[in-house]
Amino acid sequence: MPPSTGRHANANSTKGTPMEIPGKEYAALGVGLWNNMMEPAGQKQLYHFAEMPNARCPSQEHPYFFTYRNSNSSSLPPESRAEAISQQRSFGTSIPCSSRIPSNTVPASVHNLRPADIKVIGALGDSITAGNGAGSSPRDVLDVLTQYRGLSWSVGGNENISTVTTLANILREFNPSLLGFSTGKGGESKPEAYLNQAVAGARSEHVPAQVRKLIELMKTDPKINLQEDWKIITLFIGGNDLCRCCDDPVHYSPENFTNNIQTALDILHKEVPRTFVNLVTILHITTLRKLYLEKSVYCPRLIMRNLCPCVLIPEDNSTEIELLDSFNRRYQEGTHRLVESGRYDTKEDFTVVVQPFLEDTSMPLTPEGLPDSSYFAPDCFHFQQKAHSQAARALWNNMLEPFGGKTNAQELEAVITLKCPSQAQPYLMTKRNSNYTYPSEATPEYGSQMLCEDRVPSINYPTSVHSLKPADVQVIAALGDSLTAGSGIGSKPNDILDINTQYRGLAWSIGGDASLTNVTTLSNILREFNTNLKGYSTGTGGQNEPNAFLNQAVPGAQAGDLPDQVKQLVKLMKNDSRIRFDSDWKIITVFIGIPDLCNYCRDVNYYSAMNFSSRVQEALDILHTEVPKALVNLVEVMDFLPLRQLFLDSRLPCSTHLAQNQCSCVLPIQEGSSDLVMMQKAVKDYQSNVRKIVETGRYDTREDFTVVLQPFLRTITLPLLQDGHPDISFFAPDCFHLNQKSHSQLSRALWNSMLQPLGKKAVSFDFMANITLSCPTLHQPFLGTYKNSNDTHSSLNPTKNPSQNWGSDLSCPGQTASREVPTSVHKLRPADIQVVAALGDSLTTGVGAQATGLDDIHINWRGLSWSAGSEGSLETHTTLPNILKKFNSKLFGFSTGTQKETAGFNRAVGGATAQNLSAQARELVDLMKSSSDINYEEDWKLVTILIGGNDLCQYCLDKETYSVEKYIKHIQDTLDILYKELPRAFVNMVEIMELTGLRQMEREASGCVIPGASLCPCILNPPGNSPELQEMERINREFQDRTRVLINSSHYAQREDFVIVVQPFFRNTIMPLDSDGKPDLSFFAVDCFHFSERGYAEMAMALWNNMLEPVGHKQTYNNFTYDRLKLKCPEYPYLYTSQNNEGQSSKSNGKLVPFWAVIVAATAGVLAGSLIVWIWMTQRISKRSQAGDARIENKTAVF
Repeated sequence: MPPSTGRHANANSTKGTPMEIPGKEYAALGVGLWNNMMEPAGQKQLYHFAEMPNARCPSQEHPYFFTYRNSNSSSLPPESRAEAISQQRSFGTSIPCSSRIPSNTVPASVHNLRPADIKVIGALGDSITAGNGAGSSPRDVLDVLTQYRGLSWSVGGNENISTVTTLANILREFNPSLLGFSTGKGGESKPEAYLNQAVAGARSEHVPAQVRKLIELMKTDPKINLQEDWKIITLFIGGNDLCRCCDDPVHYSPENFTNNIQTALDILHKEVPRTFVNLVTILHITTLRKLYLEKSVYCPRLIMRNLCPCVLIPEDNSTEIELLDSFNRRYQEGTHRLVESGRYDTKEDFTVVVQPFLEDTSMPLTPEGLPDSSYFAPDCFHFQQKAHSQAARALWNNMLEPFGGKTNAQELEAVITLKCPSQAQPYLMTKRNSNYTYPSEATPEYGSQMLCEDRVPSINYPTSVHSLKPADVQVIAALGDSLTAGSGIGSKPNDILDINTQYRGLAWSIGGDASLTNVTTLSNILREFNTNLKGYSTGTGGQNEPNAFLNQAVPGAQAGDLPDQVKQLVKLMKNDSRIRFDSDWKIITVFIGIPDLCNYCRDVNYYSAMNFSSRVQEALDILHTEVPKALVNLVEVMDFLPLRQLFLDSRLPCSTHLAQNQCSCVLPIQEGSSDLVMMQKAVKDYQSNVRKIVETGRYDTREDFTVVLQPFLRTITLPLLQDGHPDISFFAPDCFHLNQKSHSQLSRALWNSMLQPLGKKAVSFDFMANITLSCPTLHQPFLGTYKNSNDTHSSLNPTKNPSQNWGSDLSCPGQTASREVPTSVHKLRPADIQVVAALGDSLTTGVGAQATGLDDIHINWRGLSWSAGSEGSLETHTTLPNILKKFNSKLFGFSTGTQKETAGFNRAVGGATAQNLSAQARELVDLMKSSSDINYEEDWKLVTILIGGNDLCQYCLDKETYSVEKYIKHIQDTLDILYKELPRAFVNMVEIMELTGLRQMEREASGCVIPGASLCPCILNPPGNSPELQEMERINREFQDRTRVLINSSHYAQREDFVIVVQPFFRNTIMPLDSDGKPDLSFFAVDCFHFSERGYAEMAMALWNNMLEPVGHKQTYNNFTYDRLKLKCPEYPYLYTSQNNEGQSSKSNGKLVPFWAVIVAATAGVLAGSLIVWIWMTQRISKRSQAGDARIENKTAVF
């Protein structure tokens, strides 16, 4: 074999020069080659032939030949790579663990899971887990936008453990075949991100979507066996929630945070087998202020403030910081409670473990005692690789620490040595293999068992409160006094000062702490039927705290305070995005009366039973008027006179001094006294009068609302010990309020009472009774009401409507449907209409109807839409569907609430222009065709169209796109679809209003929340009387005129079951003015552009009245003067069309009048109306200090 040639790789070789390698050096070359195969790519040695090297052996840490992949070799040039390796070596770690083998067989239990058993790693969270700025150079602030996912503490997989410390690289020392770790840089959608699905800027509400993406990636990856492979998933979230919590404390409330985490974990629990989830609790974010406030440390403070304003902007010791600290603490507590509930320990192959190492972590300091910015990226907010390395070490150690012994205050500047699994405990630590019992489980007597098998909701969403199953309830609320506020429930014996603490999370009728296993409350019982229940209170604090949620009870409240609690509750439910006010079924529990009785002897007239019941009635009336889909538990006034024994027995530690302060009219009075007789009668009168309110049936006039009296507290039995003395273990330290032991009993009794039929409800309560939770039965699966109990009330006395709403009164006797379904649209009665629909823009979606500011101005209040909404009833909300429901209660298609899911056939879209209208029409037709709730061919349909405002507002910006010709073309395209495809239809085409009247409003002085320039530049920006404004007025009129020409032509007159009628009430609408002659803003939303509920009510009235007026005699203006009796009754049985005017001017000898005559008549009407308006406005103008040009004033008086 001829001698081989090679190239010297030493410093003396000449590049490219062939060298003969002597035969004796073949062996050295072979050993050198072997040794380089044992070195990672990027760390291989140069060849030297001077001496024979010693052959290396594969190590236990690295049993494989090194490749670029398992070396994670960088693509940097050698010089840069060497520099980078040198820089990063300080972030590496050595693994001291000798035993790194997997289990002999793949474990079936997560509680027997070794590190080497893990085959897949994933992560969820925000920019910390995404690795933003982890590898950025100092002061390179822009580079913080780079996501160094390969360096991420919980899932990064750059290089190896010797240079980059991450949880993934630690686990790769146990299983080099680990999958899922991220490498390199980039967003979550890049292949290198792999199963690191954290998203920069994410908040807790975004985690469920990340979970979905993670599951999809694992399911579709051929290298991952979703069912068999063991997985580690780390979740860390919350920083961005806290950074924004001051902007919207309700949205970022601890309850919402916990619910979002629960939603995400529930998905993992349900869909991902063989999984160990690390739930890392949020750190105390206020520690960041130390770095921000230390001026000697360079940080880009403006950027920091923008990244986290709620943490860094407030002053020290401010209420904002107090709220932040409270939220931060409750985020942590909520996380613990969620996991401690045991909801994720129901499967052998799944668990969630809270890893708390960051909970009490402090700011790392330099030797000089200054905040050490070297742990942070250049923005002084995100983590630099130094902090990522420490976090990875601390997380790993937490995973090996047993429950009850986990580090919760890791010092980042300390040297953290990696722990190792031991022979005695080789597994990742879980609650079970730690033999740990949660502290809350030490009080099992306060928990309950739910044995009910049927916990499913109704198959069809119930429309009647009398068909309401427990699982149908989606919202819970409560009103009352200190008993419902939770005063003293969790106070320790003898801790009398703690009696003022309101333990709302433990309150009998609405508390939601922990779960039913250890805390029995009505909320926790209902959560066994519907885990997504909303409204319950948690933790401690007053009624204004976000965690109180819909527990609006106030300590010391009397019946006279109840209406204000109701109003606040209604406001909370309407404004909370989590609650669909119009469609969610609600349970509201009301308990009041003890503070009234405690003061009865001081003023027997003020606190009379009559006054008490009238105040309760006022509160219930508001609920009845304002709240749809609600079952109200009215718990009968408690006869608490037996509690006197606690203060009369001198052997008990119950202070008579406290009795005088707390309830002087009851607790101190003696047996046999006249005072006792008076109070006994007062209690009975209170109970009797409240029963009478409910038994009149005044709250049973609607199918979706009822008040049920729960009488189980009518008489109570005082708990006694065996020696006959009262058992004070049921009471708070003041011997007057009830502790958790009693609240548990109250909630069980309330639940059972709710299931009992009227006439068979318990009327007594024994504190010491063994109360087991009842279950709905096959024969009675519903919550008990008078109707489903076959109970009867006395004569009905409907609740009086409140004075301040925008409903209407309409009674049109004798208005029934046609005897036979008409085949001609010209013989259509209001009662014949079975389906209602609408097309248009934000006016039809109801934008602004109940908006209170900039945050909710964009909400679509579709339930209040003038032409398609059906919130409540006509008595409270005037809309066209609510009017029509007076003629046909089975009307279908109307919208409710604010969500798209309840939009019905209201297909309007905010911001739509005429060119979008045909798509809405197509969607409407398709939706109707596919609906099983209507008979598409046979049902008569009423469709209302209003469009054009956005076209006018943008006309000057693009005159071609928004030209009159294209506007009419788009209208025609829309009507052609309806004419061609929609059978049995009456179409209202509402003329576009004149918009120039909106210019009258002084937007800044009026507090309009959005600049007019951004809302409607072409109308609101031009100077008064300018050519631009005159052009807009002309285009506005042409939109109106050309629409009438199109519709009144014979184009749509060839079908007997179809008609389009122009409804012109907006043609000359007068701007509503207040008593000072200024625009009346109560008709407008807070943007001074859209309408308020009052304005929309006016539109509905005008439209209805237009429909009852003959063509050619329709009112062409609306003066916006609210009157509950403004609605007309049909004088002629049919809705007017151009062919059924019954001898009116638009018909002559049975033939249609030529269209030009209608135009002439309409124009004459406009001129006459304009003259009247001009005279009226002139009189007003003369009273103003500055009189303008009469023509301009006349123009701006209408819009």
